[in-house]
Amino acid sequence: VRDLIAAGRIPVVSTIAPDTEGVVHNINADTAAAALAEALGAEKLLMLTDVEGLYTRWPDRDSLVSEIDTATLTRLLPTLEAGMVPKIEACLRAVTGGVPSAHVVDGRVAHCVLVELFTDEGTGTKVTKP
Repeated sequence: VRDLIAAGRIPVVSTIAPDTEGVVHNINADTAAAALAEALGAEKLLMLTDVEGLYTRWPDRDSLVSEIDTATLTRLLPTLEAGMVPKIEACLRAVTGGVPSAHVVDGRVAHCVLVELFTDEGTGTKVTKP
């Protein structure tokens, strides 16, 4: 992967992988992305989803969080909706593993990646260390 990046290529990583006995598994893509970000020493992990970001009291739209630290997020984790848990666990793993920030953004929004990464207001939820 590092060689591809060094060559100016964008690697596409499949999350289908065999175990030691050759049985093929579909690895959770969020988990794989966090592990890869951590292993590569990425500057950011970006998780695209179909909601605006992390809600502390889903579906209360007023509970959308723009930024949260890992300590607060760890305490909040047991209360989150099941569908968001793998993404949040991945964000926690990446940030506690050395990635400076992880972002959960709505991939349905035009230019969401640019807005989240290159503006002060962002569009989703940014996870950082305390």
